[in-house]
Amino acid sequence: MEDQADQLRRQLPPWHGVWITGLVLGGIGMVGLVLLFILTVPTLGPRWLMFFLVTLATCGFALPVMHYLHRRFPSRPAATGGVLVREAILVGAYADVMLWLQFGRTLNFALAAFIAVGLIAIELLIRLRERSTWSPPAE
Repeated sequence: MEDQADQLRRQLPPWHGVWITGLVLGGIGMVGLVLLFILTVPTLGPRWLMFFLVTLATCGFALPVMHYLHRRFPSRPAATGGVLVREAILVGAYADVMLWLQFGRTLNFALAAFIAVGLIAIELLIRLRERSTWSPPAE
């Protein structure tokens, strides 16, 4: 059992590439947000730019976390780089939805939990579909 887990861990993308990508995305997002808050007034254009930069920042910081979770809890099929990016983008979309709802003062704990459960269910169904697709055995 442990040998299978090690084989799955070896199929993950290399950690240094994931960490560098995450730091670059997170750094661009955070520096952009700081500059946006300091240099602009809250009109329509900068507000949309803020959503984009929040997405970059949260995706950048979620990417190494997703890599760690897939390394700690390997699954079959092993997570590819696309899976890690998709999960990080879902975290970024969740942060944007929470920010959007907070601007309208409609965010509460129940709504945040319901949206989180929905996004987790979507990801689990996508992973289930990936698992069920047939591929010829590697020789």
